[in-house]
Amino acid sequence: MAIKSYDELTIKDNFIFQKIMRNKRICMQTLERLLNIDVKDISYPEEEKSINVRLDSKSIRLDVYVNDDKGSVYNIEMQTTRDMEELIKRTRYYQAMIDIDLLEKGQSYDALNDTFIIFICSFEVFTGKLHKYTFKNMCMENHGIDLDDGTTKMFLSTKGEVDNISKPLKIFLDYVDGHAPADEFTREIDSEVMIAKNCDEWRREYMTLALEMEKEKKLSWEAGKAEGKAEGKAEGKIEMAIDLFRKGAITEDVAALAAGISVEELRKAMLVS
Repeated sequence: MAIKSYDELTIKDNFIFQKIMRNKRICMQTLERLLNIDVKDISYPEEEKSINVRLDSKSIRLDVYVNDDKGSVYNIEMQTTRDMEELIKRTRYYQAMIDIDLLEKGQSYDALNDTFIIFICSFEVFTGKLHKYTFKNMCMENHGIDLDDGTTKMFLSTKGEVDNISKPLKIFLDYVDGHAPADEFTREIDSEVMIAKNCDEWRREYMTLALEMEKEKKLSWEAGKAEGKAEGKAEGKIEMAIDLFRKGAITEDVAALAAGISVEELRKAMLVS
């Protein structure tokens, strides 16, 4: 997939979305629309929130990470690549990493903040063509019992069709989906997007990021190509060893040794060859 030029970016692209959400007023109003709540104030713990618990564990970098005046933590992500299985597991991992980051050594579990992980998706999610899917932990045997552990995961779809959300939220999701701004708030966002796209500093930052991404893609492709060649050579050795064994030129043990695999693996390979 080709990397977009800076002029092609919209609010649904992570780079622009992150920049616009640095506007405190816009971020607060976005949270209010997404969750249908009142937000008096928010703070940004870090310019760009990254969590890396261990050197040997997968780190995460969060698009928008803010705290409100009550201590609740909000992570908002813009998602354009449809892989629901991966996204669902990602919310699980994000929740774990955020909790570990929030709780300092020696603190009680009661100190864990309420958290909201929100994915705004530019595609249809789950079934039912809803705009909004909110998940909390509840008892399977009695749905009236909520675990009330302070965690909420939400998936929003710009492709929803069922009229199950407020008009302000529908207008926001339509704008993300590419529609013209239809109220004062989305017009303000659109104006900020235009300002962002005319910011030379951000343009240079994006171009640098795009070059790094292209470099990573190239290195990944070259690594995959080299791995493919190695796998091809290994498969060729196995096929040659099987052929010689079947012709009676070498014993089974020698064939396995020549192919670089065990006798059991050689037998399995012969079953499918």
